[in-house]
Amino acid sequence: MKFMRLKWLYFLLSALVIVPGIYSLIRYGLKLSVDFTGGTVLELKFKQEIKISGYQDIKKTIEEKKFEVTSIQSSGANQVLIKTKPITKEDALTIKTTVADKFKEIPQEIRFETVGPILGKELVTKTITSILLASVFIMIYVGWQFKDFMFGVCAILGMFHDTLVMLGIFSLLGHFYGVEIDTLFVTAMLTILSFSVHDTVVVYDRIRESQKRYFKIPFSDLVDRAVTETLSRSINNSMTIIFMLISLWLLGGSTIKWFSFALLIGTISGTYSSTFTAAPLLVVWYGLKNKKRLS
Repeated sequence: MKFMRLKWLYFLLSALVIVPGIYSLIRYGLKLSVDFTGGTVLELKFKQEIKISGYQDIKKTIEEKKFEVTSIQSSGANQVLIKTKPITKEDALTIKTTVADKFKEIPQEIRFETVGPILGKELVTKTITSILLASVFIMIYVGWQFKDFMFGVCAILGMFHDTLVMLGIFSLLGHFYGVEIDTLFVTAMLTILSFSVHDTVVVYDRIRESQKRYFKIPFSDLVDRAVTETLSRSINNSMTIIFMLISLWLLGGSTIKWFSFALLIGTISGTYSSTFTAAPLLVVWYGLKNKKRLS
């Protein structure tokens, strides 16, 4: 099948997903959790069911004690997740006592975590640095292994494609549904970037083998051949992961819900980009290089 004849359609499909995400990133940014901004997470469990109006009552009650609440939401059956500016253990006890007086019940403390603002900023810096370093090392390694710099650059462009897809989708989710970015999201993103490049290298390796065997065939036809030979393997491999992640997202706990969703989006995007972004980019680069050589 002549996959590369439709390369501009693949780029258009990617743009339809990436452009709204970039707009959202510029307009709304990402909704960062306390892992990055600094603050305290206090999770309480009640025996009685807490209705939506009860969350506002809890927030109002806590704010009356001069504590700044950044968000409050459900985290499970009869569980409430309260996020505030950094507070001490004694302050958390005061909040529990205040909430207990309001609801005539002493809630059970499930979790209490505090992250300072300095540590949060340091985590942001380390996250960006790790992604940039990984990108540089991957580009150099892939370029060196395939004896051509364009392989390394196109692999990284495919990887950045997946990065923009994930960041854009979570920017939109953060704006419309209040989904926050935490350290688990960073873990998911780095994992997916590795997965994406791994799939890309499989396609590139098949292209390199075809170049040695069929050196008289046009480069775009070699890429078509490589994609045809690896596509079913790539889809079958990804589907086993996708089924597991869907189950984890639907049935897992609230703490890993968005982590598994990030992995799910990244797996789908990584499978797509390896075949329909990184490979077509290689064809476009090769065509431009030949035109420049002939002119």
